[in-house]
Amino acid sequence: MLKINRMTDYAILVLGLLHHRGDEQLTANNMAVYLQLNKTTIAKVIRALSQAGLIETSRGIHGGCQLAVDVSKITVASVVEAIEGPIALTACVEGADEACSVKSGCFLSGHWNHVNDAITSALHSITLANLFQPEAIFPPAEFHSPSASVSGASMQKV
Repeated sequence: MLKINRMTDYAILVLGLLHHRGDEQLTANNMAVYLQLNKTTIAKVIRALSQAGLIETSRGIHGGCQLAVDVSKITVASVVEAIEGPIALTACVEGADEACSVKSGCFLSGHWNHVNDAITSALHSITLANLFQPEAIFPPAEFHSPSASVSGASMQKV
C-alpha cells in the first residue's frame, strides 16, 4: 500500500492548526493538547517543518511557532519532502536515498521515474489551502429536482 507516513500526517495537522490560529504563536505544549498528540512527536514535527522553512519558531516566554509561508504556497509534496525526504517510490527512482540493488539486471531501470514524476506532480498540485478547504478540490455537486418527474425520487446532476 502506498501511503504517507504518520509523521507527515501529523505535520499537516500542525500546519492546519497554525493556519487556523492565525498570527497566534503556539508552543509544542499547546499543539500537543489541541491535537491530542505526544509533545515529543510534536517537537520532532516542528523541527522538520522549521528546517524546511515552512514554520518559524522563537524561544522565550512569548515564543512558539507560526507559519512562515501562507498555506496557499505550501504543497502536499513540500510537507512530504520535509518529513520523509525526497519522494521516491522505489530505489530505482532518480533521487532515491538508497541505491537499487538489482539495477544492473533490471529491465525497469529508469522507467519508474514516469510513475514517480506523476505522483510527485499530483502532490505538488495540491496546496494545504486546498486541503483545509476541501470544496476547492471537490466542489459540491449541485442537484435539482427534475420537472415533471414520474417517480419524484430521482435527482439529476447539473
